[in-house]
Amino acid sequence: MEKFEVTILGCGSATPTLRHNPSAQVVNIHEKLSLVDCGEGTQLQLRLRKVSFMALRNVFISHLHGDHCLGLVGLISTFSLLGRTKDFHVYAPGDFEPLLNEMLSLFCHKLEFNVVFHAIDTRKNAIVYEDRTMEVSTLPLLHSAECCGFLFREKPALPHINREMTDYYGIPVCYLSSIKAGSDWEMVDGTVIPNSRLVIPAAPPRSYAYCSDTLYNPDLVPLIKGVDLLYHEATYDKSKEHKAVLRGHSTARQAATIAKMSEVGRLMIGHYSASVDDVEVLLEEAREVFPATLAAQEGLVVSV
Repeated sequence: MEKFEVTILGCGSATPTLRHNPSAQVVNIHEKLSLVDCGEGTQLQLRLRKVSFMALRNVFISHLHGDHCLGLVGLISTFSLLGRTKDFHVYAPGDFEPLLNEMLSLFCHKLEFNVVFHAIDTRKNAIVYEDRTMEVSTLPLLHSAECCGFLFREKPALPHINREMTDYYGIPVCYLSSIKAGSDWEMVDGTVIPNSRLVIPAAPPRSYAYCSDTLYNPDLVPLIKGVDLLYHEATYDKSKEHKAVLRGHSTARQAATIAKMSEVGRLMIGHYSASVDDVEVLLEEAREVFPATLAAQEGLVVSV
């Protein structure tokens, strides 16, 4: 099976601590690497986790709070120092474009590659990136700034050829591609061999939803229904729910409730407040509602 992994580079909230870096992740789908948010310290975490800088194709920025985007200009500067020539694509709220251009003009002179900006509408659920094997769509979130999450989906793969059956019926190799595409096979005597006998179904496409930062928001449920892995912020425990509401965040229990309502495969909580000394408290709270929960930590690699 092709690779589909999420590597956690940072899972803290606004204030960096000795325990956690600000938000950043790498999503690897079929060896296509996307960066999701880019808080301070992202470059160091990339080096610690031995993630190739040059392999990063693009970055998806959820919103314009510093703990999600202040590391980006430094990363682009390092791309230049390393001799990058391949374009780098930035998907972010439109208000970020003039700010980014100004910072690049100040700190990143004579880039040998293009920084291609794609404005996204955080208020809509829409596909913002697509290629032959995957697509990325926005997930509107409720926060103190315009904010969206991102849903990464594999595209359905073609079935596998059942070589035992195609050999049995003497089907020439030159016809196998059409059989993978859904064709039946007609024998010399006119007998039709149905396609279902000649192929083995591919594994179902996998999906990953990234939701940070957001208030408790049941409107997310139909958008992420049944995803294999959900990352949902859990900034506070339930005793600080009033603070979560005030600051546009969720508790661990609320994150787990969304996961349960959405019938996801697994939940990963993160975006911990600097006031949280023990993540286990949040993890236990979430597992009371949704047992299939794990806690994000820097360096954690999760296969989807």
